[in-house]
Parts: sequence; C-alpha cells; structure tokens
Amino acid sequence: MSTDVSPLTAAALVLAAVATVAVGAYWGRLARTTSDFLVASRSVGPRWNAAAISGEYLSAASFLGVAGLIAKYGADALWYPVGFTAGYLGLLMFVAAPLRRSGAYTVPDFAEFRLGGTSVRRAAMIVVVAICIFYLIPQFQGAGLALNILLGLPVWAGAVIVGVIVIVNVVGGGMRSITFVQAFQYWLKLTAVAVPALALAATVLHDRPAVNQAVPPRVSQITTVAITTDVVVAVTDPAGVTVTGRLDGAPVVDHPLTHPGRYTLDQDSTLRLAEGAATPVVAGTPTSGGAWLTPGGGFGASGNRALYQVLSLILATFLGAMGLPHVLVRFYTNPDGRSARRTALTVILLLSLFYLFPILLGILARLYVPQLLITGSADAAVLLLPTAVVGGLWGSLLAALVAAGAIAAFLSTSSGLLISVAGALSTDVLRGRISDFRWAAVIGGVIPIVLAVASTSLELSRMVGLVFAVAASTLCPLLVLGIWWRRLTAAGAISGLVVGGLTSGIAAVLAISGVPDSQADGWSAVIIGYPAAVTVPLAFATTILVSLATSAGVPADVPRTFARMHVPERLGMGIERLPK
Repeated sequence: MSTDVSPLTAAALVLAAVATVAVGAYWGRLARTTSDFLVASRSVGPRWNAAAISGEYLSAASFLGVAGLIAKYGADALWYPVGFTAGYLGLLMFVAAPLRRSGAYTVPDFAEFRLGGTSVRRAAMIVVVAICIFYLIPQFQGAGLALNILLGLPVWAGAVIVGVIVIVNVVGGGMRSITFVQAFQYWLKLTAVAVPALALAATVLHDRPAVNQAVPPRVSQITTVAITTDVVVAVTDPAGVTVTGRLDGAPVVDHPLTHPGRYTLDQDSTLRLAEGAATPVVAGTPTSGGAWLTPGGGFGASGNRALYQVLSLILATFLGAMGLPHVLVRFYTNPDGRSARRTALTVILLLSLFYLFPILLGILARLYVPQLLITGSADAAVLLLPTAVVGGLWGSLLAALVAAGAIAAFLSTSSGLLISVAGALSTDVLRGRISDFRWAAVIGGVIPIVLAVASTSLELSRMVGLVFAVAASTLCPLLVLGIWWRRLTAAGAISGLVVGGLTSGIAAVLAISGVPDSQADGWSAVIIGYPAAVTVPLAFATTILVSLATSAGVPADVPRTFARMHVPERLGMGIERLPK
C-alpha cells in the first residue's frame, strides 16, 4: 500500500535524518577512548540517561506497532504497552543498581565477573549478539515499510538507508554520541506521536463514532486494497465487497462476495469496497466492535489457549526488558548504582507518558483506516491516519511530523542495538581497540540489513514480542540469579543460556517462517507464537538444577562479589573493570 509522495513528508524525513547525524557528529567529536565508545566514560546523569534509554527502547514496535495491534486486536493488545513499561519495574528492583556496581562494561563482562572463566563469557556474548541481530531485523523491515508508504521507495531501500545511517553514527562516536542522539530522539518521538494524537482526537470528538458497533468498521468512500501477501479474511457482511485476482484458489474478476465466512485471498489480488461496506478483517482477529473491546479473546485463539497467550505475553514483556542487551548497557553509563536506580524510575515515567498516545491512535485507526485490517499491515495505521482524518494542509503537516517520529524510532533503537553488538564483538572476539569497535559495528550492521531484506515479517510488535521472549529466557535468568542467588555456577548459567536460547529461538524462527500456519488454533501454534510461558520457567529451572548439581563450581569469592554488587558505593568497595 502506498500513497502519493508529499513534499512535506519527504522534507521531514530528511530533516530528522540530518538532525540525527548532526547531533551524533557533534557529540562524537568528544569520543576519544575505548570507555567513551563503550559506556560514555560512565558520566551520563539520570535525566539524560533516562531520555536516552526511552529513546532507544521506543522502537518501531512502540511507535507504529502498538497502535496497529490495538486497531486489530483491541483490549488484549493493551498488554504490549503495559508490559513494555512494567518491565522497568523489574529492572529498577532487581537489576539496575547491582549491575552498575559490578563495574562491568557489557553483559558478557558481567558474566565473567560473577562466575569467572571465559566459557560463560563466550556463551553470553553469543546470546547478546543473537538477540541484537534478531531485534535489528524488524527495525529495518519497519523502516522499509515506512519509507515505502511515505516515499514510494522499494521496501529494501528503506532498510538499507536506515541501516547505513545507523552504522555511520555508531562508527563515528559510539556510546558517547549515541547517548545524546537517543535523548533527542525520545523528545522528537513523543512530540511526533502526541501532537497528531491530540489533534486527531479533537477533530473527531464531535462525531462521537461508535467503537462497539456490531459489525467491523465501514469505509466512508470507495476503497481499493492491494493484497501484498496471501491472507485469510473473515467477512461478516459481504455486501459491496468484490475481489479481482485469486479467491479461494480460483481466478476471479470483480467477483462479489455472496455470504459471510472465511475467504483466502492470494498475493497480488485486489479487494474493492463500496462506500459504506463493512471491512473484512484478518481471520483470527475480532470481527465486531464488541469483541474488540472485550478482554480475553486472545490473539486469534480461544478458551484456555487465549488465556495462555495473554499470560505468556505478560511474562515475556515483564521479564524481557531485564534481558535486552541494548537496555542493560545503558546502565553501565551511570556514574553509580544510585544514579542507575533513579534512571530506571525516570524511564518508567517517560514510557508511561509516551504509550498513552499510540493507544489513542490505535482506537482511531480502527475507525478511520479500517482497510488496514484486511491485509494485516496495520503497522501503517499511524502513518496514514492524519491524511485520512484531517486531509488538506493540516493533515499533511501532521503526517510529516509522524514521519519524522517514525524515522527517529528506527534510528534510535537500531543505534542502541548496534552499540551492544559492537561492544560484545570488539571486547570478546577482537582486541577491544577503537578500530575493532568500528569494524564490529560495520559487520554487526550489515548482517541484519541483509536478513531484513531477505526475510518475511510479522507485525512489528509481534516480532519484537518474540525477541522479548528470547531475552526473558536467556539473559534474564543469568542476571537475576547472578545478582541474587549465591549458588549459581558457570555450568548452570551456560546450561540455562543454551536451553532457554534454543527453545525460545527455535519457536521464534518457526513463528516468523509461518510453521505451523499462523491461523491454526492448536496448542502447537499457540506455544510457538507465544513461547515465554514455557521457555522462561524451563530456563530458570535448568539454571538452578544444574547449579545445584555442580555446587563444587560455586566461585570462592562469592561473598566479595556480592558485597561489590549490593553494598553502596560510599563504603568504597566498588572497583571499575577495564574493557578487555
């Protein structure tokens, strides 16, 4: 789906990209040492760091995906913004301050500090790189989708453009420059989502449209929808709906749908809706406004499977933030543990403010761009809403502002992820020099660009939810048990990383590849699509049981290590580790 290219939108995209590079270049000139590139010499205060964390954390999944999922799934999709925010409560209570006091530079560095030896460090490094690359893929895919819609560029071109900008920024100044870039991008994204949301809400307030209507939303004018991938749709009211292309495997031309039910539309088909026609929806999503507003319907499943989906999503998002490398590395930039705690608390406030507006935009999207419910490309809702609701010059201005926020979302999160990849590779595979960091950033950026162009995609928040499940099943047990359980051993940590990583990783790969069919309602499809409720307890149990079985491997200096992590810095027990 694409629109005519607006000069205002093109200008906004260019200005946002240029501002990002300019801010990065200005602060990057101060980066001189390895510590500058890895942790900004541990000199970032709570306010700057909180804005920077929020900037990198609010990815395309938050800026575009949350509104799209709420438009499609309704009440159950609210767990995404709730979970994305609540994860920082766990960071605040269990991880932030002890992790900073450890003096580590990266998550693998923490693993070695806590458990000793290089085997656990290498295992953690592999997991960090895998999570970051997996997370970069939807960022670049979202960039391709956004630039395709806004500028008419090929999808692959958007991924490449954003990837190159990110690599240039990271190579130029590392963490020192990216900190200020991401702080700037948080406020840009908040402005870009809040102003349009409030303006659009004010515009439609007097209409008081009914969101609980008995049928899906109806289009207000003749609408043609291009089907870009094979899809099964549910139709409750077929009047005024015609198809050209392949319908249920048969070629058709202007074929009217005659009865309610499910229909299969092949790629490159066209669906035409007459004025006032009810919008078909992707099978498995709520077909009426009442069902859309009612919690408990799950994401296409029913009964106990729906409950499992929601519980698994809660577990992944609540615990996943504690295992995201690009988030964890930012706490190493604080001067001390107290600053790390204040940073985490401020992040919760900033995220809570931001997520109010994608929720509002998701509600408006179901009412004013319901055609997106047909193809599953609901991630485009935020981009298309301004011109659909307002139109004219004001609509174009709001659309341009949204476009600037979208490009900032791709750039900020991708930058943080690439910092984590480069830091892990340069210190654990290479020799830890600045030149090694830069080469690692180039390699770590090119790989996900290629994978993003070559692979298919889910909704942005769905794919990011799978990344959270992998993080919650791997690095979360390592950190929580490493910080709070004295009997953890290297063998237990490695076993947990392997078991959690393989089970959650395989499930994520199968879900992305569509095996089994995403429309299936069986337990296998539900567990693969939402693996955290199985893989997280399995990872924790494996880590604990293997540690108990290898109790002789508990490091001898555990009392000193725990004192460094949990005793306040003013008592003088902390020692900063140097990058390897």
